[in-house]
Amino acid sequence: MREVGQQNSLVEKLLHPEPQHIQDTAEVNKLCDLIRQTSFDIHKFLRSGHLEKVYENALAHRLVKIGINAIQQHPLDVCDEDGTLLGHFCADLFVENTLVVEIKACRGLIDDHVAQLLGYLRASRIEHGLLINFGGPKLQIKKYILNNDTLEVFSFLCFLCLFVANSSYGFH
Repeated sequence: MREVGQQNSLVEKLLHPEPQHIQDTAEVNKLCDLIRQTSFDIHKFLRSGHLEKVYENALAHRLVKIGINAIQQHPLDVCDEDGTLLGHFCADLFVENTLVVEIKACRGLIDDHVAQLLGYLRASRIEHGLLINFGGPKLQIKKYILNNDTLEVFSFLCFLCLFVANSSYGFH
C-alpha cells in the first residue's frame, strides 16, 4: 500500500512539477537587465502611441523568442497574512516564475501605478517587480524590491532616459 502512495506522489510531481524560482539576486538582476534592454528595443522600434496590450504582446513575444519564460495575464494568488486565499490578480507578465512586470502606455507614471504594482507584490508575496511605461516620449522603467520581512520597499530608477543619437527618433 505504501508503494502505491509513493507512486501516486511521484506521478503527481511529474504531471504538476513545482515551478522553479530564481532565488539568486544576481540572476534576478540579469533578468531585469535583459527585460530593460528588450523594452528599450521595443520602444525604439514602436515608439509611443500604442495601446498597452501591444507593448505587452511585443515584450512577451521577444522574451519568449530568446528563451525566457514570460506568461501574459498570469493569475497570481492574493493571500491574507495567515495564508488564506482571498482571490487572484492577473500580472501583465510573470517572468521566470519570479518577476511581476506591470506595463503602462501613458504619458508618465503616477503614484497609482506604483501602488498597483506594490499591492500585487505584497498580496502575492513576490519580491521583485518592474513597472514599465512605453507611452511617453522616453521609456520609463522602475524596479521595486519588496522585502517581505519588514515590508520595506526599495525603489530603483533603472532606466529613465534614452540616449539615442539618431535625430530621426525625435531627439537632438
